[in-house]
Amino acid sequence: MRQIPILTLALLPAIALAEEPWGKVDRSSAPAMHEKACVSCHVRMYGGDGSKMYTRDGRLLSTKLDLLQRVTSCNAQVSAGWFPEEEGAVAAWLNDKYYHFKE
Repeated sequence: MRQIPILTLALLPAIALAEEPWGKVDRSSAPAMHEKACVSCHVRMYGGDGSKMYTRDGRLLSTKLDLLQRVTSCNAQVSAGWFPEEEGAVAAWLNDKYYHFKE
C-alpha cells in the first residue's frame, strides 16, 4: 500500500475548504478597487468602458486560477498595492461579472 505523506494529510481539510483558488473573500470592495486600479488601463487598450478586456473573442484566460494569476500580475504591474485577499476579491468579482468559470 502506498504511503501518503503526513503533510499532505494535514493539508486535506484546508484544500477541501478552499473550493475557489482565491479562497473565501469579500467581494464588496472589488468594484471600487477595479475602478480605481484597472479601468483606465483597460480603456486605453480597448476603448469604451474597458470591459471588452473581459468579453473579447480570443481572450487568454480559461480557468479561475488563470484569472487569479492575471489579477495578481496586473496588481504588480500597476503597483496597486493590493494584498492577496484583495486580489482574490477582485478575481472572484470579475468571475461573477464576466467570466463565469466553473473550474
